[in-house]
Amino acid sequence: MSNINGLSLCCLLWARDGEAAGLQAYEDRVLALIPEHGGQVVQRVQSISDAAAPGEVQIFRFPSQSSFDSYLSDPRRLALSEERDRVVSRTELFPIDFLA
Repeated sequence: MSNINGLSLCCLLWARDGEAAGLQAYEDRVLALIPEHGGQVVQRVQSISDAAAPGEVQIFRFPSQSSFDSYLSDPRRLALSEERDRVVSRTELFPIDFLA
């Protein structure tokens, strides 16, 4: 299925040492805001292997770039930036297309 409408993204997250549970708790909170901006969390998985792998991988969709921008600038999400900095060491975010 091609990404004809909207914006689909993949997010790779690495926790700071000893903060895997903190990363998960932070993500629980901010991902709960996505539906309020018209988005959907398609899939969220946690790594069970190598420490070099991301601790969490997420796929989500938004109907438009502006709805994603609205999520990014949500004051409730921004208010958690100190928590994010405490638990997340690295993030990679990139657009994707679905193949099937």
